[in-house]
Amino acid sequence: MSDPAALDRLLALARPLPAGAPAFAGALRARGRARFAALGFPTTRSEDWKYTNLTPLARQTFAAAPAANGAAAALVAGARLGAGIELVFVNGRYAADLSTPGALPAGVVVASLAATLTEQPGRLEPHLGRLADLEADGMAALNSACVEDGAVVLLPDGVALDAPVHCLFVSTPCDAPTVSHPRTLIVAGAGSRATVIEHYVGAGVYWTNAVTEIALGAGADLTHHRVQGEDVRAFHLAALAAAQGADSHFTSHAVSFGAALSRGDLATRFEAAGAACRFDGLYLADGAQHVDHHTTIDHRQPRGVSRELYKGILAGRASGVFNGKVLVRPDAQQTDAQQMNRTLLLSDDAQIDTKPQLEIFADDVKCSHGATIGQLDEAAIFYLRGRGIGAADARRLLIHAFANELVERVAVAPLRRQLETALAARLPAMTGATA
Repeated sequence: MSDPAALDRLLALARPLPAGAPAFAGALRARGRARFAALGFPTTRSEDWKYTNLTPLARQTFAAAPAANGAAAALVAGARLGAGIELVFVNGRYAADLSTPGALPAGVVVASLAATLTEQPGRLEPHLGRLADLEADGMAALNSACVEDGAVVLLPDGVALDAPVHCLFVSTPCDAPTVSHPRTLIVAGAGSRATVIEHYVGAGVYWTNAVTEIALGAGADLTHHRVQGEDVRAFHLAALAAAQGADSHFTSHAVSFGAALSRGDLATRFEAAGAACRFDGLYLADGAQHVDHHTTIDHRQPRGVSRELYKGILAGRASGVFNGKVLVRPDAQQTDAQQMNRTLLLSDDAQIDTKPQLEIFADDVKCSHGATIGQLDEAAIFYLRGRGIGAADARRLLIHAFANELVERVAVAPLRRQLETALAARLPAMTGATA
């Protein structure tokens, strides 16, 4: 059971909604408060949290994060892509002076949630708080109880955004541990197309508790990148919930390099026939880091196609969790679903708990799933060493090749280069290779 006083302290950190915010925003907060008070923090007694213990987080005392401080500019500079539209949020609040909104086609909104709540609330009300699972997810409920600001991307029917939208969330070091609750809402109208990047960085001890909701209309095509590069002393919890219309396509690239403890819950549901998704995930952890990914692909309608590949690299005493569920409901005939989790363990103390799942209630389907856990191929290391490459550098090359399959799928060139640089920086310490 969670300490009621501790829950109240977290709820008391919620900052006021912007002046003129609509009634439905207040109602969402009230619903979130009630559910978080009832649910509290999940415990390892729950099957979904069996391998991720939030006790160190629940025992921490957090303060409200300041709107900004002097460390923000340097953190932003190190994470900028320098291309497309960039919205910057510092400690959960939009920072106009650090952002580059850019020109937009008619009817497109790429803005802060706080501004959109007051300027165009009617475009938010049908979607905000409709997809995230507040009833069962205490952390999503807490986010909703404290919802104030975040990123909004609204695309009218038939509009294509050629430039990526980079939503950069920065947490700055403070005298005491802080918490922020960024909210992202993406609504892609019928036949629209866009690429959106959620990027999390920071310094110090803090907690990011993020929620993203995505609604895809018929024939919409969304590529979503989620990069978690938090400070290794930080906590990061995130939930993403998507709903897909007929013949829509949703591509998710999830990359996790940072945080002492991180978890990402990613779920999509096919609301109409012919929907498709691809889930790609890459996670690295070293030292005592813990990284958890839970995914759900809910095939509700016929002719859905899903592909999922998550890869992990764990060293030191790091631990990882992968729980991927593919649900094929009775009406989802002619479903085509493939799921795989592959993990490299670079030390005897690293561990992974992996659980790929298929639940099939239809008879005309083509589905597969699996998981592999192993170490580096000694024959391949021997081959490279025979060509004058040292043992540690041979290991680094093989690990890089293992990870690069997913990095190469990132079509946004500046982001791909950032990921390649981050990967190259992490591997020497994980393998003992020279830089």
